[in-house]
Amino acid sequence: PVVNGFDENAIEAALKIKDDQGGTITILSVGSGFVMDVMKKPLAMGADSLVLAEDDAFGDLDSFATAHVLAEAIRKIGRFDMVICGRQASDWDNAQVPLGVSEMLGLPCLTMAQKVEAVDGGVVVQRVLADGYEVVGADLPALVTVSNELGGPRYATLRGIMAAGRKTPTVWSA
Repeated sequence: PVVNGFDENAIEAALKIKDDQGGTITILSVGSGFVMDVMKKPLAMGADSLVLAEDDAFGDLDSFATAHVLAEAIRKIGRFDMVICGRQASDWDNAQVPLGVSEMLGLPCLTMAQKVEAVDGGVVVQRVLADGYEVVGADLPALVTVSNELGGPRYATLRGIMAAGRKTPTVWSA
């Protein structure tokens, strides 16, 4: 999976799929002025690689521009089966970026997942509803947004922290 940003629930969903199915996890984030100790946390948790679209021009993007940069970066990464995003960012709190990315990449979008499973060339999620949940699915590739109901993220191990310290993120400018 490609994980958008550093939402710990999205990272945990990707790690659970990796534990069950194998594969690799690429963390992707857009912005400027990244602090590497913070940025390497997903690597310490078990992600395989980190791609930072880092440029001063990316410092104050709106939802559409952020979705556009993410979609182009995902295209540049190449083959992927799933894009996993957090439900919504804490800055603007509008939940538009994942929907924009799915539209720009032509992917089905399954939102508000409390459980994510990759099965038989597709993805099945339990979507959070006000009075319970519903089970929905789509063929891969797909984009999934996860909710806080997914559960807490795993802790980075000392071995993971040491390995993350040796990894160098890929950095792309505008």
